Amino acid sequence: MLLVHGAAGGGWQFKQVAALMEAKGWRIYRPSLSGLGEHYHTATADIGLGTHIADIVNLILFEDLREVVLLGHSYAGFVIAGVAERVPDRIRRLVYLDAFVPLDGESLVTTRRPDTPDMTKNLKDGFIIRPAIKDDAPLPRLVPHPFKTFTETISLKNPTAAKIPGTVILTVAKGQRPEADTFYFSTVRGRERGWPVHVMEADHFPMLNQPEATAALLLRIP
Repeated sequence: MLLVHGAAGGGWQFKQVAALMEAKGWRIYRPSLSGLGEHYHTATADIGLGTHIADIVNLILFEDLREVVLLGHSYAGFVIAGVAERVPDRIRRLVYLDAFVPLDGESLVTTRRPDTPDMTKNLKDGFIIRPAIKDDAPLPRLVPHPFKTFTETISLKNPTAAKIPGTVILTVAKGQRPEADTFYFSTVRGRERGWPVHVMEADHFPMLNQPEATAALLLRIP
């Protein structure tokens, strides 16, 4: 299984989940995307969605991975969809973990719900800098995220990629209705394609805050 983190994150976010799954016999890859995680010192505003898609495509090709279960968290729903478009013959299943399920021609900024807070208020020098990002926080930590990855549109036209099975996992905070969740639309898109949908009581980062439950759920995915 190949686990791809979301915006501002890194492969470190899946460290506990990977260890739990590897103990059950799975081979897990948890790379960090360009300019993020341990690569944050290489970040530039020119890094776009295409860069991150190429990161994962090249990992798959250079490691000669096949029959990959490819998971994307949050923003990385766009990344894994783009990877499947490029190398569909290498992918067995796509897993969207509280993630965007994009359509052809969309970008992250055009897919977000109208009532979502304006992300550009946290934009500086081509990077999204969330309030939670603190330069003096200990490592590992969230880092500024290249905004170009949010504005670059995705092209999804490969008919072979469209046939890859998928699974959608929606995390819903305790007491909240699934319909009120930011990523509920992804469950709708998933069901329209005949994909299984799992609703998990958790915050947006279940791999960090509920690693055991997250690993247990992933272990049940075919």
